[in-house]
Amino acid sequence: MGIPARRQPGDRTASRDPGEQDQLALVQARPPGDPERDAACEALVARYANIVRACAARYRDSPESAEDLMQVGYVGLMKAINNFDPDVGDSLAAYAQPCVSGEIKRHFRDKRWQIRVRRSTQELRLRIGAATADLTQELSRPPSDAELAARLGVTDAEVADAQLASQAFQVASLDAPVGSDDGSGSLAELMGAEDPQLEHALDIESVWKHCAELPQREQHLLMMRFYGNMTQDQIGAEMGISQMHVSRLLSHALTYLRDQITEPGRPASA
Repeated sequence: MGIPARRQPGDRTASRDPGEQDQLALVQARPPGDPERDAACEALVARYANIVRACAARYRDSPESAEDLMQVGYVGLMKAINNFDPDVGDSLAAYAQPCVSGEIKRHFRDKRWQIRVRRSTQELRLRIGAATADLTQELSRPPSDAELAARLGVTDAEVADAQLASQAFQVASLDAPVGSDDGSGSLAELMGAEDPQLEHALDIESVWKHCAELPQREQHLLMMRFYGNMTQDQIGAEMGISQMHVSRLLSHALTYLRDQITEPGRPASA
């Protein structure tokens, strides 16, 4: 009976499964689609599927389905299998775990959040979910923000921000029904339309900006015409001038205001 070879200091291969080494070598050396490579890959994925399940289980309280998280986790596992260097590490499992976990976290950070939210806030949101479950069981009621903040060692404002960030996790479609009835309208039907008076309000604001640049008599004339709803004859009688003079003054004032809006900087004439 032969004597087993003594493990030399620094010999990393002694702690690895020779069969796994061969499978890794096949996966990394052969091109995709190669039958032997595919078989080796399936064997490695099946062997370390428990890592994917464990990482996905951490997010069981999230809105994302467990099946989708598992698929994302398998992507991380495949990256680990393809990138693992046996000369650097002696445990594929130890290398794969952070790869799988990182891929799932990246999925939440970059794909699920419809509005960009700080990573620290995203992580606090997950901690709040776990703490809420624990405190609800302990208190026999939902916890307050202050109680959550005390349990997690954060401020009330940080708890409020994290809970508000939950609204950015999944944006509802505008075509989504607003009720359970068949005849209920969509969210888009409840959205306000553009106010037709908005453009008018902007025009009035522009007019008021330059109105003070006009001579006092023309300012007074505009007020009587457009705010007092007076006719040119009535204005002429009020100001002691003819209706034709009122017309000329009104035309001059309106032309100046129009030019100032379309050609800023044009001087006013007396």
